[in-house]
Amino acid sequence: MTNTMTTDVAQLRIARDLHEAEAALDEALIRQARLLSTMVSARRETGVGPFVGQDALMRLVKSQQSMLDAGGELARVHGRLSDISVEHNGGNDTCPTSAELEAQDLVVARAA
Repeated sequence: MTNTMTTDVAQLRIARDLHEAEAALDEALIRQARLLSTMVSARRETGVGPFVGQDALMRLVKSQQSMLDAGGELARVHGRLSDISVEHNGGNDTCPTSAELEAQDLVVARAA
């Protein structure tokens, strides 16, 4: 079996995808927080009872907690990948920026 990807390219791609996953979790938390605010405001401003939709609010908060837990697990993934980088590539002193990752993918795509 022929290796078609260098470890440097693999590291760049993993870093890119990891950063995107981290950003997606943050975005989901922001959207859920906005939804929570909208739901509570709607309940108050429409004059319905103070506990209408409470079950939905509780489920949303539970969903937010799950996202926070997922963020913690993703942070552990990030830490483990950093350890692997040190073990196999001599380390990754700084995580590359998205622009660096995109530029590297362009170089790899042109070479292919």
